[in-house]
Amino acid sequence: MDRDTTNMQKAETIEPWISKTDLIQALQEFIPDESVLYDEEDLKPYECDGLSAYHAMPLIAVLPETIEQVQRILVLCHEHHVAVVARGAGTGLSGGALPHEHGILLSLAKFREIIEINPQRRIARVQPGVRNLAISQAADQYGLYYAPDPSSQIACSIGGNVAENSGGVHCLKYGLTVHNIQQLKIITIEGELLTIGGSGLDSPGYDLLALMTGSEGMLGVIIEITVKLLPKPERAQVLLAAFDDIVKAGEAVGNIIAAGIIPAGLEMMDRLAIRAAEDFVHAGYPLQAEAILLCELDGTNEEVSEHVLQVREVLKHSGAIEVRTAKDEAERLIFWAGRKAAFPAVGRLSPDYYCMDGTIPRRQLPRVLQAIADLSREYELPVANVFHAGDGNLHPLILYDANKPGELERTEEFGGRILELCVEVGGTITGEHGVGMEKINQMCVQFDSPELQQFHAVKAAFDPQGLLNPGKAVPTLHRCAELGAMHVHHGELPFPELERF
Repeated sequence: MDRDTTNMQKAETIEPWISKTDLIQALQEFIPDESVLYDEEDLKPYECDGLSAYHAMPLIAVLPETIEQVQRILVLCHEHHVAVVARGAGTGLSGGALPHEHGILLSLAKFREIIEINPQRRIARVQPGVRNLAISQAADQYGLYYAPDPSSQIACSIGGNVAENSGGVHCLKYGLTVHNIQQLKIITIEGELLTIGGSGLDSPGYDLLALMTGSEGMLGVIIEITVKLLPKPERAQVLLAAFDDIVKAGEAVGNIIAAGIIPAGLEMMDRLAIRAAEDFVHAGYPLQAEAILLCELDGTNEEVSEHVLQVREVLKHSGAIEVRTAKDEAERLIFWAGRKAAFPAVGRLSPDYYCMDGTIPRRQLPRVLQAIADLSREYELPVANVFHAGDGNLHPLILYDANKPGELERTEEFGGRILELCVEVGGTITGEHGVGMEKINQMCVQFDSPELQQFHAVKAAFDPQGLLNPGKAVPTLHRCAELGAMHVHHGELPFPELERF
């Protein structure tokens, strides 16, 4: 058992009431043999998500093809007390799809049908395994697109986007996943098929749609998503601004918003990220810059022309040493290609990197960027900063070498300090990557005992036995007490039965 599995099992130990052999036989009664995987070589591809520092082998991996099969799998697991971890494309970066050693890894990779595109209602009904980018590609013939666009949109699945409430470079103006979906169909751990949301823009009762979005597979298994589609703007224009100081770039972000302009996208990259992306994509980025901002403006021809002039002035007054406007659509796309390729490009600089995800108030950008630079020197680990500057969603990439003894642990400690800094300045420990296993300790820093109790109560309402994605996202109160992050004493928990989660 490796260090990461040990941590997971400490958080949640669930022993099935059925042997592995009997469980395999029960699954094979309604799932084709080739879709029930249990040999180590077949399970190896499922041992981690995009956060490869955390890994564990599932007991069994199952690849169903129908809703009825998913229902029967969940009923079986509920009856025999078997943990279930749902998995989409595996591109998550927080260990949210980390398997449970004694449980089933439920892959939804075969659910990749675009069921309907309705241009009149501007919606698309899709299965959870559909790639994010495939939705916009399918809607393009109607002059429509799906706005949330994570950097991994060419590979990530829409089901995973809902589970993590993903954003992307255009979330500043158009919102996160939660703002762009209309209805979900989910299956509970007891096998019940529920419809959450509705066919209209609003539905009566509690906002369970928002509750499910970002729930990280802990409340139910998403089986269908109705997303909202938007008309493609008449015009989109990108400005690239170079700065000789990353703090000035951070201040420029606030100045643009203060001018009353909400860009479609407002992204920042620092020197390390610029050089890596330029070597990889050849986007024409200025290599002498300490930081660049990419600011996209969209809308009608008239408003874009006016906003381009205004933003140019703001950037110059904010200390930009160079401001460029994309001369055509091809250059606009290559500017964005460099930004979206930044994560893999940085991978060329170091044997390993650790991608953090925290969100802060925009006004705190200069302070936090300086603090990250100071921490980088303290820990003697380089950091490449790539983030959604417009909404304060940071993605510092800490470069390290896992082959050096103790360096991964030092990197994790460094990352934890960054997340705690986000909380200190009034932000949060995640913007779009979720909590998963990666940030579970920092949940103890952000939330106090009564808040965590409420999170556990919501979990218990949907999943009383705690079988869905156990040990993720919400720490036990005892775990937080052990970390010294909260004052929790024995005998003071009003709902001690919730501690099993």
